[in-house]
Amino acid sequence: MLLNELRDYNASLLQTALFKDYCPNGVQVEGRADVRRIATAVSASQQVLDEAIAWGADAILVHHGYFWRSEDSAITGIKKRRIARLLKEDVSLLAYHLPLDAHPELGNNARLGKLLGLVEQGRFGDQGIARVGSLEHSQTLTQFVQQVEHGLQRTPQVIGDMSKRISAVAWCSGGAQGYFEAAIAQGVDAYITGEISEQNFHLAQESGVAFIAAGHHATERYGIQALGEHLAAHFDLTHRFIDQANPV
Repeated sequence: MLLNELRDYNASLLQTALFKDYCPNGVQVEGRADVRRIATAVSASQQVLDEAIAWGADAILVHHGYFWRSEDSAITGIKKRRIARLLKEDVSLLAYHLPLDAHPELGNNARLGKLLGLVEQGRFGDQGIARVGSLEHSQTLTQFVQQVEHGLQRTPQVIGDMSKRISAVAWCSGGAQGYFEAAIAQGVDAYITGEISEQNFHLAQESGVAFIAAGHHATERYGIQALGEHLAAHFDLTHRFIDQANPV
């Protein structure tokens, strides 16, 4: 398929125009016009670029790309080396941030909830990217944390009473610790996100709502992988997901 066709299809599928984001969604670096092999990854690190290019990718799709609102816009240093490699190899980079968090089927939060056995019942947070729902059967926090650890293959950081029974759960992938108070207001027993901040400890203790920090990277593996699989099936493309280990 053509790169422009891929760009336009993703824009429609993910409804990118509806989001006020911190970075451009869509083609961030333009490569060759014809796309047959796509690689996906959480972040466009140098290692991901090198592996994708060595594999023969025509386009690389990521959740965390470049040109963030708060960063220096100069193309120097690490950013220069990454972009120079893409341009030299004529490989495209496409990035989808909030639209990929929010998508009801392929999104990070939809996939995270499904992986952890959570039944979605509503949304909250900016542009409705966070989710609230419940477990099919209540269980202790200890049991639920074991379920999270098994699903994500990572030991989460937990603040809460491990003997407390958990039923209602809110979640938002990545660095969404700032939504904790909004999650508490939903009346949940636990909140899952990727990272934790100092104030989350006190809020968890004083509210009685457990806070589970399961890893920024670990909670955001699934949306971009699902998007790649969807595109491969829909357009008969060859797809490879590159999962660079990241402890954060």
